[in-house]
Amino acid sequence: MNIPSELRDLLEALPEPRILTDTDYRILAANKAYREAFGQVDGKSLRLLGRTCYEVSHHFDRPCDQCGESCPRLAALKTGEPSRVLHLHHTPRGEEHVDVELIPLRDAEGRIRYFMETMKLLGERGERPGALGMVGRSAAFNTMLGLISRAAPAMTPVLLLGESGTGKELAAQALHTLSSRRDKPFVPVDCSGLTETLFESELFGYEKGAFTGATQRKIGLVEAAAGGTLFLDEVGDIPLAQQVKLLRLLETGTYRRVGGVETLAADFRLVAATHRDLEAMVAAGSFRRDLYYRIAVFPIHLPALRERREDIPLLVEALLERLAPGRRLRLSAEALQRLSSYDFPGNIRELRNLLERAILLTDGEVIRLETLALRATAPETAQAPQPGDIVPLDEAERRYVRWALAQVGGDKARLARLLGISERTLYRKLAA
Repeated sequence: MNIPSELRDLLEALPEPRILTDTDYRILAANKAYREAFGQVDGKSLRLLGRTCYEVSHHFDRPCDQCGESCPRLAALKTGEPSRVLHLHHTPRGEEHVDVELIPLRDAEGRIRYFMETMKLLGERGERPGALGMVGRSAAFNTMLGLISRAAPAMTPVLLLGESGTGKELAAQALHTLSSRRDKPFVPVDCSGLTETLFESELFGYEKGAFTGATQRKIGLVEAAAGGTLFLDEVGDIPLAQQVKLLRLLETGTYRRVGGVETLAADFRLVAATHRDLEAMVAAGSFRRDLYYRIAVFPIHLPALRERREDIPLLVEALLERLAPGRRLRLSAEALQRLSSYDFPGNIRELRNLLERAILLTDGEVIRLETLALRATAPETAQAPQPGDIVPLDEAERRYVRWALAQVGGDKARLARLLGISERTLYRKLAA
């Protein structure tokens, strides 16, 4: 197909990797940036023109949407507008996540004639999810990562939602790393560990003499995050009386140290996270509605591990390499199959704990099912330790907590209150 020379020249002049395809997915042109980034293997140029985009990018023999990948072309055809998705592409460096933006181009009669695709490696520096500590290729993982990629360059507050152990702090770090603030501080704040009296002084700092023991000025975490990202983990645990102070900080962009009179300007990008149902808390009056709307501008759901089972082999491989560098460890087929069918109530944190303990019990290179038996099956029915039982202290505590949870009908929030601990601590005890 003949391409208008002005369109070809425009494509070649653009700095980002771009290709031009027809309505049958065939690549009609690829600019220099694309040829350099995606069109070479071992220093040899690949044939691109005339091949389909899905063959080059994914090694598929059918369009992406027929092979389990989302395809931006379908949305563009339906709306006539640009469409954007995150794909896992084959590149000269191996498989990498690539942000693909597709623009439909029309002829003089208004019919869509071509599609221009712009490829962008994840982040301005081409960071790979593995380098960010995030591993996966499932549809649920790619959807989450695509939202992170969209939100990262903006100043929009992001709310990370998901069960305990799904990697919310890693997601927050990815948002920071992929943003223009990457060279500034990333400051995490565990809100579940802050009492009402500590919240204000930790967040805003204090002046010398503000209270007994304040022998010198201390900067707060808001000030420490200047120019960077402030990550409020378990934001649902902030006491109601302190939520108004956080709201004021977010709405005015100013604060005062405890005991101080000077108004200071805050400069941070907010990322918050919680495993709680904040909407239900708003309805119950335990979380401020105005604060909820202020922090939940761009919510991102982090899938539970059972929602992305196909990622378990990749996670196992990455965790084994991280936990036991230098050892060529692998799971037996039976052990991997058992892990892949387990529901993981503790999510990735529980998987890591399983593997870390199994590594210590494995002398050879293969981690077998017997090593994982205590953790790789569904949890036993909760019961209290019986008289005469001899069990390790941590196991006794775990069995007691499970028994107590059954007594309150599985209400973790209620049990945490009865035990005088945070829900986050309770989840850790249950997943330990």
